[in-house]
Amino acid sequence: MSYGYSARIVRLNAVADERRLGVDLGRVCIALDIPVSKVAETLGVSKQTIYNWFIGAYEPHASCKMAVEALIQTLDKRK
Repeated sequence: MSYGYSARIVRLNAVADERRLGVDLGRVCIALDIPVSKVAETLGVSKQTIYNWFIGAYEPHASCKMAVEALIQTLDKRK
């Protein structure tokens, strides 16, 4: 099943600053077609927050950074 990401999100993620943690998370999730709802549920934030991280508009709050880093590492192993 494909959850797909809008062309807009994919495009904005592709040109966003790759040094940002949320952008890195976005690239992994887009590559693996992980649903935003699943990521949001896992991290305890809203889907809109996830989208904002993916495009580099905001960074994960300090209280979330370790969980985001752990999720990226877990997902990277699936690539």
